Amino acid sequence: MCGIIGYVGDADETLSILLDGLSNLEYRGYDSAGVAVGGEGLRVEKRAGQLDTLESALADASFAGPVGIAHTRWSTHGPPTDANAHPHTDETGQVAVVHNGIVENYRELRDELEADGVTFASETDTEVVPHLIARELRAGRDPEAAVRAATERLAGSYALAVVVAGTDAIFAVRHDSPLVLGVGEGESFVASDVPAFLERTRDVVYLDDDEFVRLDDSGWTVTDADGAVVEKDVRTVEWEAEQTGKSGYAHYMLKEIHEQPVSLRQCLSGRVDELDGRITVEELDDLGDPETVQFVACGTSYHAALYGAQLLRAAGVSSNAYYAHEYATAPAPVSGDDLVVGVTQSGETADTLSALREASRRGAETLALTNVVGSTAARESDHVLYIRAGPEIGVAATKTFSSQLVGLNLLTARLTDRGVERRRDLVDDLRGVPNAVQAVLDESEAAAVVDEYVDADAFFFLGRGLDYPVALEGALKFKEITYEHAEGFAAGELKHGPLALVTQDTPVFAVVTGDGDAARKTIGNVKEVEARDAPVVVVTDGVAEAGRYADHVLEVPEAGRRLAPLLANVQLQLVAYHMAARLDREIDKPRNLAKSVTVE
Repeated sequence: MCGIIGYVGDADETLSILLDGLSNLEYRGYDSAGVAVGGEGLRVEKRAGQLDTLESALADASFAGPVGIAHTRWSTHGPPTDANAHPHTDETGQVAVVHNGIVENYRELRDELEADGVTFASETDTEVVPHLIARELRAGRDPEAAVRAATERLAGSYALAVVVAGTDAIFAVRHDSPLVLGVGEGESFVASDVPAFLERTRDVVYLDDDEFVRLDDSGWTVTDADGAVVEKDVRTVEWEAEQTGKSGYAHYMLKEIHEQPVSLRQCLSGRVDELDGRITVEELDDLGDPETVQFVACGTSYHAALYGAQLLRAAGVSSNAYYAHEYATAPAPVSGDDLVVGVTQSGETADTLSALREASRRGAETLALTNVVGSTAARESDHVLYIRAGPEIGVAATKTFSSQLVGLNLLTARLTDRGVERRRDLVDDLRGVPNAVQAVLDESEAAAVVDEYVDADAFFFLGRGLDYPVALEGALKFKEITYEHAEGFAAGELKHGPLALVTQDTPVFAVVTGDGDAARKTIGNVKEVEARDAPVVVVTDGVAEAGRYADHVLEVPEAGRRLAPLLANVQLQLVAYHMAARLDREIDKPRNLAKSVTVE
């Protein structure tokens, strides 16, 4: 979840490039930051707090050198302090290391090193690494061999970038944590994610597990665990650096909410033919016909997985959704006739990768539904379906969730091939969704509604059927960026206990789309909370006339049973955003969270 960037190139530009890279990686963690610039010696500066604290400390510094590494942290071992910030060094200051992941056997290694007389300066798991490398250097190994020998001792997940005084090179390695190279003109980069260096180059190399890279003034070389050279393809990232900016919006999150019509069109492009009513997903041409489908995911992606499982069950396919972190340790039974779908925005979610690997070990076919081309999930799975949402920088996922829901409709169509006529309604609904989302964005009254409830004690979100995952997602988005207590419930569950918490200071947001049995029963649950004097906000397409029972109504266009919940979700995104803005929260950098969760 931390962010790493390393640079080899112009000595006078190293520091500014590292700081720019950290700024582009703050969505991965922002409780402390640091840099190490190398050459004849190493200069290290690190500070607790957000990046501007480090920048202030470096305002008058003269950090020049041909190589450098930098880090922005999401804390795991030890609180955010100057000492716990990365880079970490050995006692002589000759080795500096930045790390994303968790060294699971750090306690054993720390005890061993302390027995050898090493004094530790931090509480982190990472600090064992520079001390191990320094010990190998003292034993006579060259820097590359020393880094290899040290990493062989590590258990857990890690992406590491290392600089050694007197060596104008960066040594990096990954195991269960993402790492990508940037290939520029006379300069090279290594980073946790492409945005770190996208302003300098769009040519990238994705590293696989246990691959080792050396970057120096002659370029870059990738080798495997045994030291054999690995030929890697250089890919060109399709999006431009400008796409990761705010484009005049106050926050990345608001920009990305408003990008949803475009991202949905990208997801549908070439896959939906309105003239003949066909849905074609060429990436899945070789996908079999599974007996059951299991979804594994976390957080927002888990809510998308719940939606996908319901779609498939309604179409007659046995399907369930599981939290990836539970599935990885207690997997559901699978066979070679089953499909396990990992839903992951980044394609690097550690829990989801573990679940997919476990499913593969047990003989299941695997598929990654992801946004990131070349991500680990995409490379390791048997199949991949890209949602094409474009770069998403805000920590709270918005446009990727909407694109996941559309992607899951495409997957359902592929797995339930019922012919052109049976699909025409779905094709019409899908083609109309981008314009319907734009209508919600243009006409939403969410900002005015939240002004009524700024001082509320807690917030409940209700839904049934396909509206239930959207209610869960609405509550998650709300709590992520407002820091207010919010809970999502299956509407029928409210009377089985949670109703005890409902008061006149507990606004209830009810998602009611369509006019089927689920909608009618949810209206009944709305009446139950209304009878307890709770204020009610109904998010609805108006088909079931649920607005008659509400204090406020947030309307969405009619979009069909499958896709109206997606439109309701856009209203709830705006509810969360405007409430957080009203409360003056750090919307793009919510406390304690990071964008890409690369630790288990």
